[in-house]
Amino acid sequence: MRISIIFFFIIFYANIVLASPNIEYWITSAGAEVYYVHAPELPMVDIQIIFDAGSSRDEDALGIAMLTNSLLADGANGDDADKISNDFESLGAIYAADIGYDSASLQLRSLTESELLKSAIVNLKKVLSAPDFPTDALERRQSQMLIGIKAKKQSPAAIAKDAFMKATYQSHPYAKPSEGTETSVKAINRKDIISFYKKHYTAKNSMIAIVGAVSHELAKQISEDISAGFQDGEKASSIRAVENLEEPQSIFIEYPSAQTHILVGQPGMKRGDSDYFSLYVGNHILGGGGMVSRLFEEVREKRGLSYSAYSYFSPMLFKGPFTAGLQTKTDQADEATSVLLENIKNYIEQGPTEEELIAAKKNIIGGYPLRIDSNSKILNYVVVIGYYKLPLDYLETFNNNVEAVTIESIKDAFKRRLSPDKLVMVKVGTPSNKKSED
Repeated sequence: MRISIIFFFIIFYANIVLASPNIEYWITSAGAEVYYVHAPELPMVDIQIIFDAGSSRDEDALGIAMLTNSLLADGANGDDADKISNDFESLGAIYAADIGYDSASLQLRSLTESELLKSAIVNLKKVLSAPDFPTDALERRQSQMLIGIKAKKQSPAAIAKDAFMKATYQSHPYAKPSEGTETSVKAINRKDIISFYKKHYTAKNSMIAIVGAVSHELAKQISEDISAGFQDGEKASSIRAVENLEEPQSIFIEYPSAQTHILVGQPGMKRGDSDYFSLYVGNHILGGGGMVSRLFEEVREKRGLSYSAYSYFSPMLFKGPFTAGLQTKTDQADEATSVLLENIKNYIEQGPTEEELIAAKKNIIGGYPLRIDSNSKILNYVVVIGYYKLPLDYLETFNNNVEAVTIESIKDAFKRRLSPDKLVMVKVGTPSNKKSED
């Protein structure tokens, strides 16, 4: 009997996760775009509000987008941070805020019981629409950010990433660290924060994603209610596109460690790119498939030069980076770099084998159900689909698009998108002629 019950739930669960969610779309009367998925399996709802207010909007005040986003729940409508936090907690609701290069977001997870959900929405609206930006909270957040910035100086991985982004994106906003610099963060005042908030946290500059056990009618009511309290204003102005690199760059940053951190890459692709699936599947073979990827095999398994070696595309609103990397002992850094670059170049020229392509497709398609097996995972996809204007049937057609990738499409996409003779290479570690301190 017990086995039969378990088997029933396995089949039931599989049927749920294999069905691609149906995404509905509308615009509120205030001008906010809404993407909604009805997911009635659990009595909860996930709501995320996204603004075009990421760190690419910092301009000269580096760190202001992150600072503004972190302060929203530190005081609103006269309530302090403890009161706001306790109100969410008492309702069994979870609030979170996040920021990236392209966007800033706030997220609420709540039970769908009427009174609990209603109160959670009221608390969320207060944070969104009536933040106080208290001076003491601003000073505390600035101190926290400054501590984080100083801590990065002790992390060779963080040092390498910042140097890589700066060299790859040069004068584009993606070149700047989201948390800013010590000088820029110290210079930000409350007036600056209020101005940034009023300019960017507007209805027309927003998107709302709702996934959960709420009806279409209730989802409309929630989105109207939330967006009605947003600031008046227009959609943020366009940012110039990312330019391709004209020449290679090689950067070495001395740091006392036993391991040398190596990053190699250049601008890759944006969200919605026509070559997305060819590059995605192709990179799964090159360095994105973990222990079954070529880079892992060549760098670790065959030569033992590193614990791991990887590559990935990070598509963003504009061309996000293609990045390949590894960590290795200082005396092996030159050899490891040579093997990394040689394999990237060979892969661009020759592409994958038929066996590699078949294995990659099986791996990606086989793992698809796990990508949508919870409301939070579905929400993440809905946010990406909505914010980057991908087709609403993106998830429904995902596996077919993966299956349609060919060896020739991978070779063509990689040759057009990556230039081995114009790569940025960053190394952070101890020079080979010096003994490390770690």
